[in-house]
Amino acid sequence: MDSRNALVVYSVNVEKKLNTAAHRTSDYQTNKLVLRRGQIFTLKVILNRPLQSQDELKVTFITGSKIPLYVVELDPMTSHHSKGWQVKIAKQSGIEVVLNVISAPDSAVGRYGLTVNQFKAEEFFLLFNPWCSDDTVFMASEEERAEYILNDTGYMYVGFAKQIKAKPWTFGQFEKRILNCCFDLLKGMEHSEMQNPVFVSRAICTLMCAANGGVLMGNWTGDYSDGTAPHVWTSSVPILQKYHVTNLPIRYGQCWVFSGILTTALRAVGIPARSVTNFESAHDTEKNLRVDIYLDESGKTIPHMTRDSVWNFHVWTDAWMKRHDLPQGHDGWQVLDSTPQEISDGGYRTGPSPLTAIRQGLVQVKYDTTFVFTEVNGDKFIWLVKQNQERGKSVLIAVETASIGKNISTKMVGENRREDVTLQYKFPEGSPEERKAMEKASGKRPDDKHNTQPLSNHLHISVLQNSVELGYPINLTITLRRKMTTPQNVNISCSLDLQTYTGNHKTNLGVLQKTVQLQGQETEVFLSMDSSFYIYKLGMVDDEMVVKGFIIVEMVDSGERVATDTTLCFLYSAFSVEMPSTGKVNHPLVITCTFKNTLPIPLTNIKFSVESLGLTSMKSWEQEKVPPGKTINFQMQCTPVKPGPRKFIIKFISREVKEVHAEKVVLITP
Repeated sequence: MDSRNALVVYSVNVEKKLNTAAHRTSDYQTNKLVLRRGQIFTLKVILNRPLQSQDELKVTFITGSKIPLYVVELDPMTSHHSKGWQVKIAKQSGIEVVLNVISAPDSAVGRYGLTVNQFKAEEFFLLFNPWCSDDTVFMASEEERAEYILNDTGYMYVGFAKQIKAKPWTFGQFEKRILNCCFDLLKGMEHSEMQNPVFVSRAICTLMCAANGGVLMGNWTGDYSDGTAPHVWTSSVPILQKYHVTNLPIRYGQCWVFSGILTTALRAVGIPARSVTNFESAHDTEKNLRVDIYLDESGKTIPHMTRDSVWNFHVWTDAWMKRHDLPQGHDGWQVLDSTPQEISDGGYRTGPSPLTAIRQGLVQVKYDTTFVFTEVNGDKFIWLVKQNQERGKSVLIAVETASIGKNISTKMVGENRREDVTLQYKFPEGSPEERKAMEKASGKRPDDKHNTQPLSNHLHISVLQNSVELGYPINLTITLRRKMTTPQNVNISCSLDLQTYTGNHKTNLGVLQKTVQLQGQETEVFLSMDSSFYIYKLGMVDDEMVVKGFIIVEMVDSGERVATDTTLCFLYSAFSVEMPSTGKVNHPLVITCTFKNTLPIPLTNIKFSVESLGLTSMKSWEQEKVPPGKTINFQMQCTPVKPGPRKFIIKFISREVKEVHAEKVVLITP
């Protein structure tokens, strides 16, 4: 053929607007095209002359950072298929050719280079596709896809089982640099691994943690002076953006922050994900499916013996996928946890572990199912260590089979409410199926599970009070129930500790003791501790604190003892916020705040901040000190840059009171 008449590609238009609308990716703030695999997309090619039947039009897609690269070559003139990809000419008009391409539903995800003949077109991103029925992350429900892929705000649930608090969280998976950050982290992976959400999700989970050379550094010491205190974060966006720019670990996070950035990263690459909170979460260091707590006779924990812990709450992430690497029946939600707790295959990570396996006690199913099973389903043993007692002669005074793994919570689909998903993780407590799962997990028959002396059936104790209004006394109501009615004297000892949500002991507030005579079958006993015992200790560490109480009741005549524990969290009166219900892009929005310090102590290191997606930047207002009883009024301004309904989070933190927030949705018009 005459070289002057050779076919030359002048330009390739990737039809960004058209394709991103069809692929539901137009929210990504990147100048590159973002596509989902297994779905048709359009390219417009301009040639130097009309196409002829003998011409070759070679469309090449290349991805991967390791040799050999993943290469797909297509020719619309021969309808050639390659690795499950297809191309065909949709329209031809003079020198303009419109091509329709479908990528394979199991393509490697990542950044792709595109060339047509010799013309190098712009790079694009290819993601997993929950809308494609042949993709391993396919999700059938449109409402669930809207929540678990497209929703960029949500909630973390914190506090504890009887006092659950919703903490607003901004996932922000579409914000600038987030997608780049995710795929940069996955650079070292083989393209065969990049095809599979099991490997991709495990790798992302691993690389969210700085202990594995990744994003976020965990810290539970209470001292965050060389970084940001974990409770200050309300968004994944600044963490991932800063890491992408600096490539240095971001200081500091705790479990909900690890879950937040992991959920963001999974949604960004197209894997449906939800942040999930397990209340009364067991951390079993001995891998024996139980938590052992050792107390002295006054009810104080003995730290050097108590290696296991029960976290008031623990947050991880569930990801949705098919598990072709496992026997049938393990598709659906999988637990992933980036919080550095236990080593798995040489790195700190947990999962993906199928909820179906956790529920049935199939702890051998990979990955890390034993650990997650215990977190939601372990048994709690409370041991009494008497003074001058030989080591190993502890007395078992309580076995709680139903106290671990409570109110497992996530944000409800399409609603700003909490959904309880406990039954997705385990059978109802005490049901035959639940004990059977425990038996399967432990490899024991139910009757040899506790090869210890029988516990007292004579007395049952429960605690009523579970929150303390900050600045007021700690009041506990203890209910003692028994079968008999003859008068009986008992000694009650209640030790109260100030600790963090992970059960990390900070200080003992004191021991409350009382001797009472039980008359009927049910007796209520009231215990109280003045606020002066705790109020001056609240600023000891830069963490939110809770009160943990261990209660031991001793029957005077027999010396028999029973025990239980309780957690109390502090409540603080809210502040009021006024802001307009509508605003305009690039016009300042004024937020008016009123705050009163109702405590008998001054509040120090005060900071108010406002955050929302689509703001020019996060705004804050600071003050050194607010004396007791004093009210402050102030205003903050921010400028929205994106239209649509926007959630604004206004947050108050101080050294003494860790976190109070208000939120409001404002409609921003163009």
